[in-house]
Amino acid sequence: MRSCGRRLACLLFAPPILSWAQIAPPPSYDQKLNDVVVNATRSDTPLDQMSLNTTILTKEVLESSPDQTIDQVLKNVPGVFLNDVPYYQKDPTGQSINVRGLGYGRTLVLIDGLPANDAFYGTVQWNLVPMSSIESVEFVRGGVSSLYGNYGMGGVININTKTPKNSSQDASASYGSFGTGNVAASKDIIASDAMQMRFSADYFSSEGFQNYATISPGSPSNIKNGMGTDAVKNSNIRLQNYFKPTQDTTGFLRMGYSTMADLSNNYAIAPNLIQTADVAAGSTTRLDVDKKTQVNVYYQNTNFYKQTANNLTAAPNKPYINANYTDPYSTVGASAQYTHDLKAAGIDQYILAVDARNISASNQTNNLLSTGAVSSVNYAQGQQNFYGLLGQLKSNASAIPLEATLAARVDSWNSQTPTYYNASSGSSPTYQAVPNKSKTQLSPSLGLLYKIGSDWDLRSAAYQAFHAPSMNNTLRSYGNSVSGYTLANPNLTPETMTGYEIGTDYRWKAGFAQLTAFNNYIQNAITSYKITNANSAFATSLCNAAGISGCSAGTGGYTNVSYYTNQQNLLSRGLELQYHHDINPHWGLDGGYSYTNTILTWSATSDPINTQVGGVPRNMANAGLTYYPVPQASLTTTVRYVGNSWMATGSLPVPAYAVVGLKANYQVTPQAAVFASVVNLFNRQYVTFNIASQASAYQAGMPQAITVGARINF
Repeated sequence: MRSCGRRLACLLFAPPILSWAQIAPPPSYDQKLNDVVVNATRSDTPLDQMSLNTTILTKEVLESSPDQTIDQVLKNVPGVFLNDVPYYQKDPTGQSINVRGLGYGRTLVLIDGLPANDAFYGTVQWNLVPMSSIESVEFVRGGVSSLYGNYGMGGVININTKTPKNSSQDASASYGSFGTGNVAASKDIIASDAMQMRFSADYFSSEGFQNYATISPGSPSNIKNGMGTDAVKNSNIRLQNYFKPTQDTTGFLRMGYSTMADLSNNYAIAPNLIQTADVAAGSTTRLDVDKKTQVNVYYQNTNFYKQTANNLTAAPNKPYINANYTDPYSTVGASAQYTHDLKAAGIDQYILAVDARNISASNQTNNLLSTGAVSSVNYAQGQQNFYGLLGQLKSNASAIPLEATLAARVDSWNSQTPTYYNASSGSSPTYQAVPNKSKTQLSPSLGLLYKIGSDWDLRSAAYQAFHAPSMNNTLRSYGNSVSGYTLANPNLTPETMTGYEIGTDYRWKAGFAQLTAFNNYIQNAITSYKITNANSAFATSLCNAAGISGCSAGTGGYTNVSYYTNQQNLLSRGLELQYHHDINPHWGLDGGYSYTNTILTWSATSDPINTQVGGVPRNMANAGLTYYPVPQASLTTTVRYVGNSWMATGSLPVPAYAVVGLKANYQVTPQAAVFASVVNLFNRQYVTFNIASQASAYQAGMPQAITVGARINF
């Protein structure tokens, strides 16, 4: 029986490792809901009072998933669009999460309540949170910009890491197909009630599987000389300190360092390297029995060095480095919040908060000839600043069982790009004067929860949210004459979303059923589009401005060019369904389904409107059956179905597919457990959905991968 519920939803079909008392009749979901608090709301909201569709993934659920990385676990939650390729087989610039079809980089990810989205790319470097360090995950869908500002369109994912519990240590190790292995260790130190520490270290490596599809609609001809699999090596160390200087004050200090080296360009001569150091600190002070203040500060510094490669088109067809990118960037931020549980004058609670964040970054792109000589250089340096002021009220009506949450946030955003130049070989740099950009955004929200009975409720929410362009969109131009160029646009401005959702939850002693419908509309959506032959002169002018010599107009203009714009609106509508039922103490059944219709309603570009956008399958479903033969063991069979989709909007079709997984756990002793899992049990060959504009970018889904491992606490 799982220890999470509604909005209730546990990760579908993923059972916990059994405790010794698991065979006993399970408690009701009402009892479980009373113990679950969602920290991602900034107001410690009980799960059964959430007006937004919310999922809790417990530690036991995470450990029981057949998948071995957190992104692949999350892909099984309805409303999440992550394809069947683990993060470590993707380019570091493309690791992200897409919620409700709104697009990548539009959902906020937190680690222990502090922002984790990559400062430059807006994506999520999932290697920062190895599975061994995660205690639980809170996933709140819907616009949460009224709480957090930027990235709050699709929702918020708060990853809670493990904290010290006793002066012990644990270790885990796993090994599987494609040379994929993981080792992790941690040490808890309880110095006193006022001082606790946890040190953890994790190392992950994989030889990878081929990232280019070798089946229709891909082709073996996509495999070029010098290509290999996407090998990767990750390391992550973290020190967490928790202290209590006074009876009313608690604090924390966290420090971490991680690295990721991979070959996601598929060429062994072109590695990528990410090095990230971060530090965060904060305190919570209880001023009175019903009042408290919270203060947090954080800093993260990243160095990203990336190379791309290609093959000579003529003999000897050897591979060469065609470009390298150096992206150093950092972010620093702080927040302060006051919470008062008033419980008077019709107001149960109100919070006031203020926060600020600065992102500073630069990008240097060296475009190279096959001889290794530099053909052109692009350089840009800039910063973005965010300032936010938040107020929120909660009220529980006494006359009717209605709970209301009203929030509003004002954000001030500004972007400065003081240095932006391009230089072709042998030519002087061409500087572009980029004016400063700014925007002030109001993000209100209203959530309502009506309790029909103790087991049944109705909920609704309406919200407005905003999302600023990533510095990758504004500073980094990249590409080559074979695959094409994507050009930065330093004049981009934030996009705005308005949306609403309605839902209902029904719970009974052995399970729950949940249904949610949503409607979200983004104006001035940021995306890139491919310039058509009709606009070849425009493509040539853009490439010339970027200092890319391959865009010469000698033969009518080079048109394999993509460009970021705000010139489109996006509409996403859909349904999300989750279900769980404990048939009896030995069997559990799970199900989930999402329907998502995402289209452009207006575009000044070549992208078609009223057509399903690329990378968003309309239909996705999950199912799972869990068998508990004895209290110490569990066996789960899972099925993931993904319907037909497109890569680019309206072109490059991706056929539907279904993949079966299997996971077995056995608790050898109260301190030791062993497990085995299989991803893609029947080794199905298939192409998984992606966002790309050319056939050579089709991605093969994860082949059959078998993993065995063990965990021990001592």
